[in-house]
Amino acid sequence: MLLAIVILTHLLGAGSALSAIFTARTPQGAVAWSLALLFIPYLAVPAYWLLGASRFEGYVKARRHGTSALNNRMAPILGKIRACRAGGYLEDGDAILAAERLARLPILGGNATQLLVDGEATFESLFTGIEEAKRSVVVQFYIIRDDNLGRELQRRLIEKARAGIAVHVLFDKIGSHGLPRRYLRELESAGVDVHPFRSTRVGRPTRFQINFRNHRKVVVVDGRVGWVGGLNVGDEYLGRDPDVGAWRDTHLRVEGPAALALQLAFVEDWYWATETVPELSWEPRKAGGEGVLILPSGPADEVATAGLLMQVAFHSATRRIWLASPYLVPDDAVVEALKLAAFRGVEVRILTPHHSDSRLVDLARYPVMERLVSHGVRVHFYTEGFLHAKVVLVDDRVAGVGTVNLDHRSFRLNFEITALLFDPGAVGSVASSFERDFLRSREVSREELEARSFPLRAVSRAAHLFAPML
Repeated sequence: MLLAIVILTHLLGAGSALSAIFTARTPQGAVAWSLALLFIPYLAVPAYWLLGASRFEGYVKARRHGTSALNNRMAPILGKIRACRAGGYLEDGDAILAAERLARLPILGGNATQLLVDGEATFESLFTGIEEAKRSVVVQFYIIRDDNLGRELQRRLIEKARAGIAVHVLFDKIGSHGLPRRYLRELESAGVDVHPFRSTRVGRPTRFQINFRNHRKVVVVDGRVGWVGGLNVGDEYLGRDPDVGAWRDTHLRVEGPAALALQLAFVEDWYWATETVPELSWEPRKAGGEGVLILPSGPADEVATAGLLMQVAFHSATRRIWLASPYLVPDDAVVEALKLAAFRGVEVRILTPHHSDSRLVDLARYPVMERLVSHGVRVHFYTEGFLHAKVVLVDDRVAGVGTVNLDHRSFRLNFEITALLFDPGAVGSVASSFERDFLRSREVSREELEARSFPLRAVSRAAHLFAPML
């Protein structure tokens, strides 16, 4: 009996390895899964069938292509949004065209933006916006906690719902796994429409997909003003957790037609979770003169949208690329694009925390850092707390603020969203924020990386083998 189980397990491992070879999105992922499935099938087989899916099955059918209730409802709305296209940007070259095609929307004109640095500024702006809501509030976070900040959000949403405002809340089921049912019941009893984003639909037979996360953080009020960026809802995001300490993050307030593009991304996720389309305002309202491109990305995309966006941006740079990310384990294509930019004489600087919230990811990043630093890329450890911002700056032309980390998970497994800014004033604000953060960091030298002990280097390289699975 035992022999039969052993043989069956190894056969399943071999079959699963073959599946990984044919379905993994990257050679690295195929190699990592195949090795694990062949040599440690007792652990790897269940892990693969729980975590190894490369596409988010089902969601793609609810997108803007094909036929569905969502497509039928959103077709005229998409026409309104696309009519707000900003002029002049295509003159900047093929990179803009590629970004618009990845977004499946044009750069939208008529916006006003405000860069929000850290939690106090972000939640003051966000709560003020909710307070001013007249028709609707849509809220989406990867993490919502039942703590002081979470209850403050809950109180404000309950007040608006009781005042007759339509309030819709979407949270990731895994990211918010600690959110108690009581918290949700209190929202529901006040009339808030609240749902989890699951990787499978209840009652629908679907392969296990628990490795996927909805990592987006989006709030939109009245279809007029929206917020997007790195902050979730929890006291630690305000620096109130003594175990975490100071928290450095970046969010963005967007007023104008681009807020409708944020709302559109929310509705696509809402439709997956509920199979309903909420009644919301879709009338474009100009608020300024800035061009903004909203680019959602995720595992239901036909291509690795977030990673391709990074490559397009890096290849278009002529003077500088500045990046901020809490995690630094990108795929080879992004690493090579950064190295090539440095070879061209572009100043490439990456800001990342000295210690993140994942020891394994911290170990896995060192081989990447060695490859980058040895070819002219400058890596800086932020030293005044946990840097959680996800920001990119290319020359003085474009800046991005959103939810995408520099890792395989954000590129291929998570639902993410990025706001690209093209106005010189908005881009300048991002550049100034980077300059302040670089003063609060220290540069990692090539000598420091080479001086690490052999055991630590070996462990780091072993950890990096599993980077596609982290």
